[in-house]
Amino acid sequence: MARVVVLGAGVAGHTAASYLRTWLDASHEVVVVSPLSHYNWFPSNIWVGVGLMTEKQVTFPLAPVYERAGIRFEQARAVELHPEGSAEIAAPYVVIEKRVPGQDAVLMPIEYDYLINATGPKLNFAATEGLGPDKFTVSVCSADHAIHAAEKFLALVERMKQGEDCRFVIGTGHGQCTCQGAAFEYVVNLEFELRQHGVRDRAEVIFLTNEYELGDFGMGGAFIRRNGYITPTNIFTASVMAERDIRAITRAHVRKIEQGKLTYVTLEDEEHELTFDMAMLLPPFAGVGLKAFDRGGQDITSSMFAASGFMKVDADYTAKPYEQWKAADWPHTYQSPAYPNVFAAGIAFAPPHPISRPHVSPKGVPIFATAPRTGQPSATIGRVVARSIADRITGKQGPLHAASMAELGAACVASSGSSLLKGTAASMTVYPIVPDYVRYPKYGRDLKYTTGEIGLAGHWIKLMLHYMFLYKAQLRPGWRLIPE
Repeated sequence: MARVVVLGAGVAGHTAASYLRTWLDASHEVVVVSPLSHYNWFPSNIWVGVGLMTEKQVTFPLAPVYERAGIRFEQARAVELHPEGSAEIAAPYVVIEKRVPGQDAVLMPIEYDYLINATGPKLNFAATEGLGPDKFTVSVCSADHAIHAAEKFLALVERMKQGEDCRFVIGTGHGQCTCQGAAFEYVVNLEFELRQHGVRDRAEVIFLTNEYELGDFGMGGAFIRRNGYITPTNIFTASVMAERDIRAITRAHVRKIEQGKLTYVTLEDEEHELTFDMAMLLPPFAGVGLKAFDRGGQDITSSMFAASGFMKVDADYTAKPYEQWKAADWPHTYQSPAYPNVFAAGIAFAPPHPISRPHVSPKGVPIFATAPRTGQPSATIGRVVARSIADRITGKQGPLHAASMAELGAACVASSGSSLLKGTAASMTVYPIVPDYVRYPKYGRDLKYTTGEIGLAGHWIKLMLHYMFLYKAQLRPGWRLIPE
């Protein structure tokens, strides 16, 4: 019997565990460890954040799904990795921290034959003073955060209906944030809903981002084929903003946030203040803080994990000038180079370098978008890692399965509204995610599959994906027929 332990029940971890349970017979055990009791389909938090959906529409409890599937579920937080075992426990194991209301936390080891680190990110609100839903801004990074954002938004709508003017600042709350696509989707949703409520004339909407140009999205931007023309994503995105009268501020690092006011600096080291009635600013991501120890108890965290806290895998982490980075640097199998039975999936793996060109102000402040690894790539990586482990357990020979982000495409649908009749969407596809100037010397990507469109059809697709992926995540009949 083999035991596979999956740390995390987000997109990557949940996908990996689901396929492992399908591909392995009952003699093998699949264990999922997550501090969260519910699965959250994160892309639809945007709709929760403007009051169009409820928490129950974007989440479901994990325990019943895992019980039905034959997956052991531990609601707990992973705190330590012991990939060589220890003097007390011969096999590799992970230490988890379980909390029971009214009792002290309990530490418990779980031995494993294979481990998948799919812990996702730590939402590093502390990186910026005053950032976060417990401080002066709102967030849509979780369902409960999005509920808080909706409450704030709808309260301001009522004030505007009484004749007040309000300013909304949406974007990134630090110079090294990722997930600009989520901020972009939220700002167009918020603007759309202001019009639906009849108060758009009372609102100023500002998009504040660390991107060098609009449409960078942490991918260095792209050239897209649209209506027979080749258009840079900065023009595509700027046109969406202009049509909606959204003012954009780029190349910005938010330094400090107070009640109703934030301070940001630019790449030129200019400092500005911006007042707001509501600010939805995304935090930077970091690793969750897992520690690692060798058999003798020595701390090996710095060798297994990058300085960011994300796990090192089969990537080229050699420090290089930006011009020397290439698509081949990116990981393929997501296997730890030190421990062949340990893998990382989704946001938990350490990128070898940013995709966007790094920019640093004269005073040394880094301001650029960091690499995205969410959604479709995370799910695909989770499935591929699960396939590699299942093959090893069942005795199948051959190389590990691969899913380099330099060979994966992605789709992003920034949809406004949540009904079939009212809504629109800016839809983009990109292939590959990491540009490859060896295969595609002119643009870095294949323009047959790198496209952009605006219209109702993309909105319908986003609605369809919401219901399809929640159905798939609940492991309903036929779930494997729905692609990642």
